[in-house]
Amino acid sequence: MNAVGIDVSKGKSMVAAMRPFGEVVFSPFEVHHTDSELCSLAEKLISLPGETRVVMEYTGNYHAPAAQALCAAGIYVSVVNPILVHDYGNNSLRRAKTDKKDAIKLANYALDHWLSLPQYFPEEDTRHLLKVCYRQYQQLSRMQTMQKNNLISLLDSTFPGANRLFSSPPRADGSEKWVDFVAHFWHCECVCGTSVAEFTRRYERWCRRHGYNFSAEKASEIYTDSCGYPSVLPKSDTTKVLIQQAVAQLQASSSSLAVLRQRMTTLAQMLPEYPIVMKMYGVGQTLGPQLMAEIGDVRRFHSKKALVAFAGIDAPPYQSGTVDVRSRSISKRGSASLRRTLFLVMGAILRTSPADEPIFQFMNRKRAEGKPYKVYMMASANKFLRTYYATVKAYLNALEDC
Repeated sequence: MNAVGIDVSKGKSMVAAMRPFGEVVFSPFEVHHTDSELCSLAEKLISLPGETRVVMEYTGNYHAPAAQALCAAGIYVSVVNPILVHDYGNNSLRRAKTDKKDAIKLANYALDHWLSLPQYFPEEDTRHLLKVCYRQYQQLSRMQTMQKNNLISLLDSTFPGANRLFSSPPRADGSEKWVDFVAHFWHCECVCGTSVAEFTRRYERWCRRHGYNFSAEKASEIYTDSCGYPSVLPKSDTTKVLIQQAVAQLQASSSSLAVLRQRMTTLAQMLPEYPIVMKMYGVGQTLGPQLMAEIGDVRRFHSKKALVAFAGIDAPPYQSGTVDVRSRSISKRGSASLRRTLFLVMGAILRTSPADEPIFQFMNRKRAEGKPYKVYMMASANKFLRTYYATVKAYLNALEDC
C-alpha cells in the first residue's frame, strides 16, 4: 500500500509517499499545477506496485487541478477537511511547519486512516457553477449592504429620511425607487427649494421617465417631509457628485445581484431535485437555489445526521465520568453559508406561521416550552434539514429507478 500526501498551495504542490513502518517511497518533491507535470505525477503514482491512495486537504479552489487530474487518471483520491489533519501527529515539542513536513504528515495520516478515507469525485459542472454563483452572490450582497449604508449616511447630511419615502419592493432588475429618486433629487433643497406645484410637475415627469406610478398626494407628502429636516452639507456640485457616485455604485451592485439571481435560478432548474425542493414550504425562488448550491447532491451524505453535521447545527454529546451535559451549543463546524440560508428559511416560516405546516408546528411547540429564539430556530432548521434529506434522496432514487 502506497500512501501519498500532497500539500497543496496556489499553483504548486509538495508530494511525498510512504509505506507502512515508515518506509519512504519517495522523498518530498514539488509539482506545479500544469498539465504536463500533473500527468507526469499521475504516471509516477500509477507505476508504483500495490494499491495507491492520495490524500490532500480541502483548500478552496487550490486543490481542484491536482485532485481532478489524478482522479481522471484512475487514482484513488481523498480530499479531507483540514481540521481533521491539523492536530494529527503533533507529538513533538518542536512545532516545525514546512510544506515537506506537511506532505509527510498527510501521507502518514493516509496510512493510519486507510480504510476510512472518503473517495473524491469531481462535482458536476452545473452544481459547481451554481455554488460559485452563490458565493459571488454572497460577496456582492455584502458589498451592496455596505454601499446602501454609505448612501443612507450621506443622505442624512443632505436629505434625511429619503430612504424611507417609498415602500416599493425592488424590481426584478434590482432597482429601488428611493435610490432612483435620490439620484435626481439628491438634496432636500431640490424639493423644497421650489413650490409644491413645481415639484409635483417635476416628480410626475420623473415617475413617467422611470416607469413608476405617480400620485399627487405622494408628491405633497415628499415636499412636506423635505421641508421638515435641516441639511448639514450645502447644495453644491461636490455634494451632488458624492451622492450620485454613491448611487451609481449601489445601482451597479444591485444590477449585478439581479443578474446572478437569475443565473442561479436557471442553473437550479437544470438539477433533477429542483421541482421537489421548490415545493417545500419556506423555500422560494431565491432560497431554493441557495439550498441546492450549498448542499449539493444529498446522495453524497451517508445519512441525515451527516448532512446536519455538514451544516454545523448538530450539538455533539459531552460525557465524562458522572458529568453528562444534555444541553450544548451547536458545533458550527460546517458550512456557515448553509446555516445562514437555513436561518432565512426558518424566518420565512416563522413570519407566515402556517398552522398546518409540520416545521412550524415543531417550532411553535418549542416556543411553548420556553426555548430561546435561537434554540428553537436552530432546532427547526435541524428538523427541516432531515426532512430535506429524506424527501430529496427518495425523489432522486425514484428517478434513477425509472
